[in-house]
Amino acid sequence: MIRYNYMNVEIFTGDLVSPFFYLVNTESSTGGDAGMNLEAQKHAPVYEALEKLRKKRVVPFDVPGHKRGRGNPELRELLGEKCVSLDVNSMKPLDNLCHPMSVIKEAEELTAEAFGADHAFFMVGGTTSSVQSMVMTACQAGEKIILPRNVHKSVINALVLNGAVPVYVNPKVDERLGISLGMEMEDLKQAILDNPDAVCVLVNNPTYYGICSDISGIVKLAHAHNMLVLVDEAHGTHLYFGENLPINAMKAGADMASVSMHKSGGSLTQSSLLLVNHTVNWEYVSQIVNLTQTTSASYLLLSSLDISRRNLVMRGKESFARVVEMSNYAREEINSIGGYYAYGRELINGNSVYDFDVTKLSVYTRDIGLAGIEVYDLLRDEYDIQIEFGDITNILAYISIGDRMQDIERLVGALSDIKRLYSKDSAHMLKTEYIAPKVCVSPQKAFSADKISLPIRETPGKICSEFVMCYPPGIPILAPGEIITDEIVQYIMYAKEKGCSMQGTQDPYLERLNVLV
Repeated sequence: MIRYNYMNVEIFTGDLVSPFFYLVNTESSTGGDAGMNLEAQKHAPVYEALEKLRKKRVVPFDVPGHKRGRGNPELRELLGEKCVSLDVNSMKPLDNLCHPMSVIKEAEELTAEAFGADHAFFMVGGTTSSVQSMVMTACQAGEKIILPRNVHKSVINALVLNGAVPVYVNPKVDERLGISLGMEMEDLKQAILDNPDAVCVLVNNPTYYGICSDISGIVKLAHAHNMLVLVDEAHGTHLYFGENLPINAMKAGADMASVSMHKSGGSLTQSSLLLVNHTVNWEYVSQIVNLTQTTSASYLLLSSLDISRRNLVMRGKESFARVVEMSNYAREEINSIGGYYAYGRELINGNSVYDFDVTKLSVYTRDIGLAGIEVYDLLRDEYDIQIEFGDITNILAYISIGDRMQDIERLVGALSDIKRLYSKDSAHMLKTEYIAPKVCVSPQKAFSADKISLPIRETPGKICSEFVMCYPPGIPILAPGEIITDEIVQYIMYAKEKGCSMQGTQDPYLERLNVLV
């Protein structure tokens, strides 16, 4: 018989094991305070195994079919011979991501230690896969999850897949910047009191714009009410290695966190991590992960996670100190131009902006008469500068370990030019970036329900059955089950007119919307 404690309730099980639970007696307690074995952290087990395999010149009679690039010369020329030679299939010397027992297991253990987690999963389906695994671990069909509405689409996609019901804590909006802020503690307390049967709380921290909630307070409050805490930490890899930055999810005591190593951590695009604290049964999480994750994991992605973890352990502190320095310098220079507002820690109010991630170079552009997406387009088309995104009122330049000061100077100079050459009157521009929706039907039910397609201007008052979003940042303007209003339609048409990349709808041109019958 095994004894567990799920939250505060003791459970005695024989052969039956609860899907997730708090362990009564855990040998490991994490959260980033324990010292690392730096000698072990110098190793990259997956990468080292790949190099060993490459030197053996093994004859491949397995997949992939390009056979180390020989069958696809153009691919070999594009990526390089070494790269395609390492694009291999799972085999005994390389372990298997679906059931790690050797080099991948060792690499995940080193990653867990580096991030202060009890367990780490290598994810090759992006942080979308990590987020969905978190939600599907913590929630089952019909169960409630408390979350802010300004979440990435992957969160709501998970609700469509597993049938959990969202309870939204609508964030406050900065009236000038038009952006949604963090989760306020009083609003969360009320949501918990109104929904004591909810099983977990999810928080996105930091947001794309750098806004951070009081994640330690959220964890303490949720745990006091027997709820798990899940953190979409897609934009927070650096919080684990930099100094004087907002607290990371594991150190704050969160139960699970999804971390985009490829964003600020330097790994290849689509590679991500799922971190699990000692409060959650990681073996059950692994079963959830394997419901959706590929059985043909890319060793290019896996080795990039392995190498990037080693790089951050060895060089992260000084690398992210440089990132902070560059970001602060850029913020000062952009603000000195006039018209723009590169915002930072002055937004902190101890509540809806509990902290601010200064590595995020978010810039408000509306005062020069240009939408963020218009500045985004000008930077790319006229100055050969590619930034992360532009929305209705802001742009985001993502500063990370690969940036140089001369690139910052080029960006600042281009923004100065754009103001001088393209600025105009802002009187007729929209202000709001986030509109709080009203949920009438669960996402899963609305997505699967009978629906009809209507011209978008005829949809106010109807219930949406699909997603509408600008991508990036991928925060739905509308999600399945939400009421369509005149204000939302006006916003969608304005964003489309300004050139935002509109996604999520069956109609690729967004002239029609699917609504419930």
